[in-house]
Amino acid sequence: MSDLSQTISAAFVNEFQSHAANLHKWADSLSDEQFWTNPFSYGNSVGHLILHLTGNLSYYIGARIAATGYVRNRDLEFTEASRTSKAHVLRNFDDTIAMVISTLQHQSHSDWTLSYSAERLHDAPNRFAAFLHCATHLYHHIGQINFLSRELTKP
Repeated sequence: MSDLSQTISAAFVNEFQSHAANLHKWADSLSDEQFWTNPFSYGNSVGHLILHLTGNLSYYIGARIAATGYVRNRDLEFTEASRTSKAHVLRNFDDTIAMVISTLQHQSHSDWTLSYSAERLHDAPNRFAAFLHCATHLYHHIGQINFLSRELTKP
């Protein structure tokens, strides 16, 4: 792996680890009930946002780069009614982050510029752009989770 490839991989690994820690900062303090509660008439619960993030990363990185065989049901990420335990949802998210990190660490110098294609992601022509998109998408939704968590835990 070249110095540039190692630098890119390490920077992305740091971002995904940092984002995952921030997600836990806001989600861990919620009860199972709060985790699945949407305090507004619009948007999503923290639980549904984490299901969405897990599905997003599992598809865009897992299925499309790591060849995990993951099959995505994007609509279910926002409508799942079973209210699986918070611990189970967070464990799946953490396992997905571990898969993303492992995939990043296995990218060679030439892998970053390999052609990339996926449903609903038309502006990522290569793997570098796909990882960048996924990192910024994760960051975006952590902002929403932060806001929801603060609302749900107001005294």
